[in-house]
Amino acid sequence: MSEREIIILVFLAVVAMLIRVGATGRRHGSDRARRSRPKGQALQPARRRPAHQLRRPISHRSGTLSGRAWVIVGDTIAIKQQKIRLAGIDAPELDAPYGQKSKWAMVQICKGQTVTAHLTGETSYDRLVAVCTLPDGRDIGAELVAQGLALDFTRFSGGRYRHLEPKGVRSRLMWARHRADYEAKTGKADN
Repeated sequence: MSEREIIILVFLAVVAMLIRVGATGRRHGSDRARRSRPKGQALQPARRRPAHQLRRPISHRSGTLSGRAWVIVGDTIAIKQQKIRLAGIDAPELDAPYGQKSKWAMVQICKGQTVTAHLTGETSYDRLVAVCTLPDGRDIGAELVAQGLALDFTRFSGGRYRHLEPKGVRSRLMWARHRADYEAKTGKADN
């Protein structure tokens, strides 16, 4: 056998051994657990903490969170490194028409302000859902809807912001969204 063939055989033997050790370790527990228990005694399942001792993640809490806001998109901000989705509104994504404009309008609204997020206790993907207000009591979502850069998300808001939408904004933003979807799918602009 050549030196190259020997190296390949050794390599394959090592890989097979690692796979076998890994498989037995998962089935029977760690080596330490096997060595520390007396012979003939079965491996005990891990103890679980009682439900009242489990620490709940922040995503399930309701209450408030205050601080400087970092704008991610038109309907999502971050306060103290916690992503927050504004409740009841829907703003365009950054790559959609009016997405950048919506984000920068949100930046202007929040700039230099302490934002208070009144958490609803709900989550949306990895974000908390909250109604966010400025120190003077203005609702950030309402401000963005009134500027025509976000829509009332009736399914979640119950129509709370619908009266603030400028005339024709729904058709303008929806038309722009559908046009962008068409261009993305086809790779060409519709004239």
